[in-house]
Amino acid sequence: MDRFQPLTELLQRFTETGPAGCSCTIVQDGEVLYEQCFGYADVETKAPVRPDTLFRIYSMTKVITCTAALMLYERGLYLLNDPLGDYLPEYKHSEVYRHNPTGAISTSPAAGPIRIKDLFTMTSGLTYGGDRHETARDIAKLNEELRAKAANGEKYDIRSFARSLSSVPLAFDPGTHWQYGLSHDVLGALIEVLTGKSFGQFLKDEIFEPLQMHDTFFRIPGDKKDRLCSMYDRSDDGVLTKNTRLDANYQPDAVFESGGGGLISTLGDYSRFTQILAGGGRKDGVSLLSPHTIRLMATNHLGPEQLKDYEWPQQAGYGYGLGVRVMIDPPAGGSSSSIGEFGWSGMAGSWALIDPALKLSAVYMQQLIPSQEPYFHPRMRNVIYGALS
Repeated sequence: MDRFQPLTELLQRFTETGPAGCSCTIVQDGEVLYEQCFGYADVETKAPVRPDTLFRIYSMTKVITCTAALMLYERGLYLLNDPLGDYLPEYKHSEVYRHNPTGAISTSPAAGPIRIKDLFTMTSGLTYGGDRHETARDIAKLNEELRAKAANGEKYDIRSFARSLSSVPLAFDPGTHWQYGLSHDVLGALIEVLTGKSFGQFLKDEIFEPLQMHDTFFRIPGDKKDRLCSMYDRSDDGVLTKNTRLDANYQPDAVFESGGGGLISTLGDYSRFTQILAGGGRKDGVSLLSPHTIRLMATNHLGPEQLKDYEWPQQAGYGYGLGVRVMIDPPAGGSSSSIGEFGWSGMAGSWALIDPALKLSAVYMQQLIPSQEPYFHPRMRNVIYGALS
């Protein structure tokens, strides 16, 4: 029996209860152990998922952003403990929302500056928009205002977005808590300031072209649109409905390049990126990072109090490094993966696993909201490790 047959059967089941289609590849020390595609890239046209199908990778963009920023760290352009305001002056005097014992809300200066490290580790106090607290509500309002301006022809880029975001009081004093949010978008703005290039151009010059990632970009070229996988919402009763609500920033006239979630890529392109991290930062004459920096990236940077905030069920057993989950306690996660295994996932269910100890990488792609990530990803991880010699 094919040792990866259980994985094939698992992914086939996914397409019966989740996405219309998916794909997965596993590479170890340069050898492709597994690569399969399943189901449809578009239900209506019956177009199949293929190896060159394009996917919105959403938050898997974050790993690329953090890698790019660490390349600049290796060039001595900043230190992780440097205040962000030394490079982005609008962040020199951040305010924080406070709640007194009676529930009244006020703002006051942050107890300390946002450090560049806080951007990597999601401890900056910059959250996503929503309705959980005042910061999230302010950011939701800011996003609405920026979208309205964009609809009227006022385009905004990552640098102007970071400036606008700096006016929002933080959810907590920097470094005191972990909360997922816009930190890596601000990291993209920092990359622009440090390099003098647009964020997208730096990624193209320093990562995508050297690794021959020719199908990874923020804006989809017109001649490749037919390869873009359709995204679907899945209702509780299993009905798939096409979702194009979030596609504005992928259009040719868009200028916003989100370091937190803006890239489109393919299974093969993202696999090339994960392979170089799994192999110590160097592959086929291309060098991105040293093994020492990858080790720093894939080390837990959260203290005990911050780890209490990091409680997503699919992240059991993991800590959080410089932009990536990091396996620190396999028994707690019910995981057979190595200590130090790291990676991240995307809002529509894409997922990457990188294991330097085994020189192993795995990439999975799908386009589904809600993604069913807590169910899918831990099962894939355990089936993959179960198939290894």
